[in-house]
Amino acid sequence: MSNRVKRDLPLIDGFAGLMTTDTIYKIVSNPEVDYISFDSRVYALLDIAAPTMDAYFPHDKGYNGEGITVAVIDTGVAPHSDLTRPTNRIIGFKDMVNDKSEPYDDNGHGTHVAGIIAASGYSSRGKYIGIAPKANILGIKALDKAGGGNISDIIDAISYIVATKDKYNTKIINLSLGTPANNSCDKDPLCKAVDMAIKAGLIVVVAAGNSGPEKGTILSPGINKNVITVGATDDKRTVDPSDDTIAPFSSRGPTLEGLMKPDILAPGANIKSLSNTKLDGYTSLSGTSMATPLVSGSVALLLNKYKDISPQDVKNKLIKSSIALSNSPEIQDIGVLNLKLLFSDEKDNLENVIKSCSNTMDNDLLETLLMLLIIIFLLDSRF
Repeated sequence: MSNRVKRDLPLIDGFAGLMTTDTIYKIVSNPEVDYISFDSRVYALLDIAAPTMDAYFPHDKGYNGEGITVAVIDTGVAPHSDLTRPTNRIIGFKDMVNDKSEPYDDNGHGTHVAGIIAASGYSSRGKYIGIAPKANILGIKALDKAGGGNISDIIDAISYIVATKDKYNTKIINLSLGTPANNSCDKDPLCKAVDMAIKAGLIVVVAAGNSGPEKGTILSPGINKNVITVGATDDKRTVDPSDDTIAPFSSRGPTLEGLMKPDILAPGANIKSLSNTKLDGYTSLSGTSMATPLVSGSVALLLNKYKDISPQDVKNKLIKSSIALSNSPEIQDIGVLNLKLLFSDEKDNLENVIKSCSNTMDNDLLETLLMLLIIIFLLDSRF
């Protein structure tokens, strides 16, 4: 085998290539080389979900994702009528597998993901609507027909998004994909790539993985502390969140560095979205891949409300607007995103807290809590 550079990766000051064993040993001994890593394979991670999250509450307040572009790195995006009608919102497409110029998806995973984010509901007459139905999609095909690709392909896709973010007004990267985390984040090429995207002002939303229920199964780049890592719940096909549990397939933390992940949960079982073969049809899939775009779409709505919010502040708001799962005590510190909480003002949130407390506390304890809340707000107003 001869040595060959596959592609330069300036985003992480590296390159991908094919090398003989002798060449690898020579590179390792070079003091200017920080580290080397295998160009491992990366895989895609395979109606009622939205009401479970109160997902349409922001629509009533006028937030629909308009003007916000979400980049979907996946198997491609098919020109489904829910993305192209009444207006075409696939505003860009980059094919890193077959170098085609027109949007397509020979697998279906990417189209399904894009629909969860931004479907207009055109073909279903409003029955199946994405979380951000007026958001734009930048489709990046970095995974092949079988749903696989290499780490270097994903890094190259992230580089493209960073380079063109002003052209497309890209604010969010959706990564419904992952690869086993064999290194700590500081030695992981994908971790470094998403960090560079975040430093460029992009919000990166990543699937936790489908390797549950065992602990320590979060995939890369979901192990990165700065991304929003999304796990999946099973909503039991009901709109009542009280019966929801974490999906058995959803990956759990901690990471190799002890981070408790995922950061947040969203429905991921039997999610209906767009078909890539019937361009006015729908299909159901399950996985943290489906939960992730629910969060990406929610972020697009949030960016309608807060124009200059930082990626970290977005993450903090999402986490604070989640509801703990009473049926899954093993992940009691991680909650399901609720958009009514996310988009209610402070007065509404306080009333929700009071209402919740009144159902579980006696009057004396509730009165004490209200006094404490008033004192806290008075103290806070001094600063």
